[in-house]
Formats: sequence, C-alpha cells, structure tokens
Amino acid sequence: MQIGFIGLGVMGAPMAGHLARAGHRLTVLDLDGERTRAVANRIGGTPAATPAEVAAASEVVITMLPDGQVVQRVALGEHGLVDGFGPKRGALLLDTSSAEPWLTEATAAGLAAAGAAMVDAPVSGAAWGAEAAELVFMVGGAGDDVARVSPLLDVMGKARHHLGGLGSGHAMKCINNTITSMTFLATAEGLVAGKRYGLDPAVMLEVLNQSTGGSWITQTHFKQRIFNRAFDDPFKLSLMLKDIGIALQLARETATPMPLSGLGQQLWRMADQAAEPGASVSELVRWVERQTGTALTPGPGERQRG
Repeated sequence: MQIGFIGLGVMGAPMAGHLARAGHRLTVLDLDGERTRAVANRIGGTPAATPAEVAAASEVVITMLPDGQVVQRVALGEHGLVDGFGPKRGALLLDTSSAEPWLTEATAAGLAAAGAAMVDAPVSGAAWGAEAAELVFMVGGAGDDVARVSPLLDVMGKARHHLGGLGSGHAMKCINNTITSMTFLATAEGLVAGKRYGLDPAVMLEVLNQSTGGSWITQTHFKQRIFNRAFDDPFKLSLMLKDIGIALQLARETATPMPLSGLGQQLWRMADQAAEPGASVSELVRWVERQTGTALTPGPGERQRG
C-alpha cells in the first residue's frame, strides 16, 4: 500500500519503520526537515515537503501529532492533506494522535467534503510499545473504514479495539490517560508516605506489584525511571495534562461529575508549572518529592514525626 506518515517523533518514527519493513511504500514528513530526511533514509521512504505532497502520493495517510489542532492544520490548512487528496477515490486519514474528539469530528467533516474518510486510532503502550510493535489501538470510525486500516494497525501493534463511531478512540484515549494520571499521583504519594514512615520504596513496589495496588505504573515506571533518578519517560508531562483536560471537557459535555479527576487536574497543573518546558511525565514524582522533602530512593527512610 502507498502510505503517508506525518509526525516522526518518539512514537511515529518506529511506527513508520514497522510499516516499511512490512513492505508498504512510505512518503514521510515531520516539522523537522532533518528528521524527515533521516527517517526516510533509514526506512527506505520518500521525504515530502508538505502534507499535500504526502497526500498526493498516498492511499492512506497516518498522523502521529501532539493534538487535534495540529492534526486539523495538517489536514485542512494551507498545503494540507485535503489539497493533496484532490479527487482521488478512497483517500483516508488514520489519526493515531491523542486528540480532542470534537476537533476530530470537525476535521473529518472537512475531509468528507473533499471525498476523504477518517479513522481515529490513538495508542497506549508508550515509546517502547511503538518500538516493539506492541501498541494497543483505540479505534473510532465507520466499520468499512476501520476494516480497511486494521491490517496496518496489526503491523504496528498487538491489539486493537473498535469502540464506535469517529471520535470514540480519542474519547477512550483521554479517559485511559486520566485514569493513569490519577494512579500515578496516588502511587507517588503512597510511596512517599511509606518512606517517611521508614519503609523501603523498592520493597513497597514489590508488594504493590503482587497486590491490589499494582498497576501499569508500578510495573513500568518507578524502578525503571524514579529509583535510579533518571526521570526520563519520553512522554511529556504537559501532554498528560492536556489529556486530563480533554476528559474533563467530555465530562462537562455529558454532565458527568468527576471530582477526583478535577482535583487531580489541579495538582498535575501545579507540577507542570513547576517543571521545565517539555519536561518528562516522570517529573510529577519529583514535584511530589519536593512538596514532601522526601526522595524516592531505595532503602528504608527515616521515620518522620508530625
């Protein structure tokens, strides 16, 4: 298949690589021209200068971009996909970004006016999942369109779930990340409380991973990125905060009370404000440490008294 891929960052570059190794012919584009050329050379693809150029060469264009506004500009803006798709039949945008469902619906309407379809399929699995082709795709779109792109999703991931019409995938993504963010914060606070009581966070983590308090966060984050003081998860703190905001906007639109997530949003916002621009999501834990004066390092802590 002739595939376009726009957005060649931490997630997009390995995803594009899997498609190229599966035999698809790729035309690629990133905001960073040097990265565009480097990825094209690495995977045997063709570099492009504009989204329209990508669309003109492709049956399906995949985007992996920061948010729905960027996707919309790429699709409908000047020299956008809509210009490159032109009158060709069967053009389709497969958006794997984490985006606002209402913007996805608006983007799809603009593409539909030009005869192109859209499927939203945001991912879970982080950078290592993209590299290992073990992503989980949350898919929204018409059945025929989803069936058409499913073989591509299967190349890039280990599972896909069709949640409903267009925008459903993006709704699920922000809900998933909001649940993750609350778990992350609660785990950091709990480990700090234990350390201040005199417990060893490393042993606490072992207990959590064999108990009801365990989670994806306890399995993949603290030992790998916090105890060693790396704080280096490639996912950005600001993007997690963005996804919490999307989920709370959906909650408002559906008159759904989410008091815990609302409070969590305030705390995540404080952590974001205290961090450097572009900070890793791991910096949430450093913020908790600073608030408590307690570093989450292996070994028993000194018991604190109130």
